[in-house]
Amino acid sequence: MVSLSPGMLLIADPFLKDQNFARTVVLLCEHQENKGSFGFVINKLFDQHLSDLVPEVLVNDIKIYYGGPVQIDTIHFIHQQPELIRGGFEIRQGVYWGGEFDQVVSLINSGRLDLNKIKFFIGYSGWSGGQLENELNEKSWILSESNVPLVFEEKEQNIWPQALKNLGSNFAIMANFPIDPLLN
Repeated sequence: MVSLSPGMLLIADPFLKDQNFARTVVLLCEHQENKGSFGFVINKLFDQHLSDLVPEVLVNDIKIYYGGPVQIDTIHFIHQQPELIRGGFEIRQGVYWGGEFDQVVSLINSGRLDLNKIKFFIGYSGWSGGQLENELNEKSWILSESNVPLVFEEKEQNIWPQALKNLGSNFAIMANFPIDPLLN
């Protein structure tokens, strides 16, 4: 039985209507039962690149994802490069949240950072104490173990269906459900 903890994936139920989370997958970065939870939507592209938001970044085509509806004036990142980026928190084996942002910009500009091992987000997804547990009880989310290839390597449009398929045939069929069951 999987439980809420950093590094877990929240896979949106196929019929979840909330436009912030419809057909999304959230990587949970922190969970404290009484204090709340937060994470990042890993499969919803933002309509700008990192260099559009951070002029100091000299590389023009770095994707940024819509991490969630909370504090969309902030930029966050997850990565797999703790040997280069100081100050990150390991949220699961080999996956880190945050670190020294100025150092990241310098590493990007010098070409020393593997851009396939870092993912940037604008905003984040957050839940107050007990809220996420209630949403799980209401079947808004399907809880799953995360895996690094899904988080960092899979194309964003494939993450939600692949996350369901990774759970086995009982869930894989959900990847083909229509957004509106009345259209079936």
